[in-house]
Amino acid sequence: MVAGLDHWRTLPIDQQPSWPDPERVAEAAAEVAAMPPLVFAGEIDQLRTRLAAAAEGRAFVLQGGDCAETFAGATADQIRARVKTLLQMAVVLTYGASVPVVKMGRMAGQFAKPRSSESETRGTTTLPAYRGDMVNGYDFTAESRRPDPARLVRGYHTAAATLNLVRAFTQGGFADLRQVHSWNRGFASNPANQRYEGLAGEIDRAVRFMEAAGADFDELTRVEFYTAHEALLMEYERAMTRIDSRNGTPVDTSAHFVWVGERTRAPGHAHLDFVARIRNPIGVKLGPSVTPDELERIVDLLDPDREPGRLTLITRMGAGRIRDALPPLLEASKLLESTPLWITDPMHGNGITTPTGYKTRRFDDVVDEVQGFFAAHRAAGTNPGGIHIELTGDDVTECLGGSEHIDESDLASRYESLCDPRLNHMQSLELAFLVAEELTRR
Repeated sequence: MVAGLDHWRTLPIDQQPSWPDPERVAEAAAEVAAMPPLVFAGEIDQLRTRLAAAAEGRAFVLQGGDCAETFAGATADQIRARVKTLLQMAVVLTYGASVPVVKMGRMAGQFAKPRSSESETRGTTTLPAYRGDMVNGYDFTAESRRPDPARLVRGYHTAAATLNLVRAFTQGGFADLRQVHSWNRGFASNPANQRYEGLAGEIDRAVRFMEAAGADFDELTRVEFYTAHEALLMEYERAMTRIDSRNGTPVDTSAHFVWVGERTRAPGHAHLDFVARIRNPIGVKLGPSVTPDELERIVDLLDPDREPGRLTLITRMGAGRIRDALPPLLEASKLLESTPLWITDPMHGNGITTPTGYKTRRFDDVVDEVQGFFAAHRAAGTNPGGIHIELTGDDVTECLGGSEHIDESDLASRYESLCDPRLNHMQSLELAFLVAEELTRR
């Protein structure tokens, strides 16, 4: 079993840092491997059951969080704001569409990012690209940009601290449905929040009625909340993989759910080989160039037993291409006797760069891709199972549009992301209401 888990080392591998000292990498990985798991096999099994329900149309997955977490950003305030935003979105979806929502955060592990170039040049200076805090620093200096294996260990400890706070917020009463109004405190007043307040008032009235009728609300005091990140840094993911004492199968305990990105999903390469051998639910990002034949190879490799809840296909096509690119894949999947969970990622296919150099996305493009995703599934008779977005609980100005009418001149005022632009709190809530409307048409 262990030998199988290391087979990826013999295969072509993409998007890995050029670690300057392999011995230090091995030492850091060994230190991480000796640490306790971050999540547990029983929780992973539970998530697989929830994802199976979503794949069959009996639930909907909300997956969101930072494009790339930073060590400095792992503060109680920032983590709470992200959790609050996801809880608010989940309430909008649950109440607005009468569907159970599986809540999954891009949190407690999203510390590494694939990059389109190995290096970055500013003026006459060229340095290694910033690959996320688990690899190197964002500051444009030779010392900061040098990949440092000690960051693997710091990443583990930061993930543990983040997860500790997430568990406290979601299990200790903060997520009580009777607190739906309090989740809005601290956010700026705007139309999306006002609409949310109206919905929260309806929930309050419903809860008071049920309490008067003698309902037991113990289950409303906490929520299930799962963690997810891209399985990118193979030394870290391998070090976090443990053997389940109940059945002898390997599980990656760095997160409940891990996915393989568009840049690393080549069959016969290291990432797909590794995730094929672990028992976590697995996601794969699919861009507009994926063919039905490629889809079949992915499904056969990752879901050979056709197990509901095992495989999630995350489409990131772009607003202008999803209506043409997705339908052939949906039709092909029907012939594979597989029940994958289909999720839309309306962020990564819609990136643009402004003349002033800001990476951004148009909110209207994000909405258009979501609508195209639902339309394709309605036409195919398949289940649109979830949404995967990059968001923050803060009132940043990183994506254009929305009811705040953020334009290019606004980007510089509160652009805080180190990698990709994120929806702010208001845009996230706006999107949740739009998705709820699509779900009522499903």
